[in-house]
Amino acid sequence: MDRSRSIFDLDGNKKRLEELEALIAKEGFWDNPQATQSILKERSSIAGWLEKINNLDNDLEEADLLLQLAVEESDEGTIVEVSDQLKKIEARIDGQTLNMLLSGTDDANNAIVSINAGAGGTEAQDWAEMLFRMYLRWVERRGFNSDIIDYQPGEEAGLKSTTFTVSGENAFGYLKTESGVHRLVRISPFNASGKRHTSFASVFVYPELNDEIVIDVDEKDLRIDVFRASGAGGQHVNKTSSAIRITHLPSGIVVQCQQEKSQHRNRDLAMKVLKARLHQQEKQKQDDKLQQLHEGKDDIAWGSQIRSYVLHPYQMVKDHRTKLEKGNVNGVLDGDLDPFIESMLLARKEQ
Repeated sequence: MDRSRSIFDLDGNKKRLEELEALIAKEGFWDNPQATQSILKERSSIAGWLEKINNLDNDLEEADLLLQLAVEESDEGTIVEVSDQLKKIEARIDGQTLNMLLSGTDDANNAIVSINAGAGGTEAQDWAEMLFRMYLRWVERRGFNSDIIDYQPGEEAGLKSTTFTVSGENAFGYLKTESGVHRLVRISPFNASGKRHTSFASVFVYPELNDEIVIDVDEKDLRIDVFRASGAGGQHVNKTSSAIRITHLPSGIVVQCQQEKSQHRNRDLAMKVLKARLHQQEKQKQDDKLQQLHEGKDDIAWGSQIRSYVLHPYQMVKDHRTKLEKGNVNGVLDGDLDPFIESMLLARKEQ
């Protein structure tokens, strides 16, 4: 399916839905389960999008009629009510506009997010935990779900690293723009002299692979270590060796999971993360080659400093890629990330 065409073309969506319905109605359609799953998923996605657009159109028409009646009768109460309805409709339209920017191969997938504290000990680990909270709040705002796969607490405060999944419509499409180094400037709460301190933490986002995508991993390329889990989890984690660490020797990628009580379950989750990272690594190699060909650069924004969060001497969040700035730092740290995500998606579309 050419998503870049069909998402922006209402008539194209309708035509494609008719084509899919005709395919499903054909004799023998259900004989190929793999093809069936892919087509049904595409039909569901297009039908859902058309339904949302149709609902928006109907709600706008009703609000328009109600507003005309209220103005004719000088009904201020109804005018205020319609105004509130229009604000909600506008928010829904903004949400659909954001969805329309997502046309990547893996955008519809769930996301796997890893946060790692940079050098700097407690300061960086505290910043990593602040980022973790920021993304969890963003997940809540969007009505998505999150599950922690791995969590390594800091020695005094914060966290050394964490990996978690985000489940929801186009989760990876949104969060892929967040990969990179995030910088915090503030008065250190851990320094009695009250000096300004700069901390760094990295965020990496991978698409959770669909069952249709096969990543072959040779067992001989893996080193699997079993160890006792640490951190939260009750007495059980300290008594049994259920945590799993998998090292993929050819690539050097290391993943671990300790959140489940079952060693088998932890291994399955760790393998899922490993395959997602291997898939993204190959995809990144292709992106690097394209970037060098088109721009003659040795590297791209992936993994470099993308955003600064300044709490002192002034308050501002600045995205270094799009130059977008927001003064409400606390709001951003409380999960208000959509303006930054949208501006980055728009910038990529323009490119």
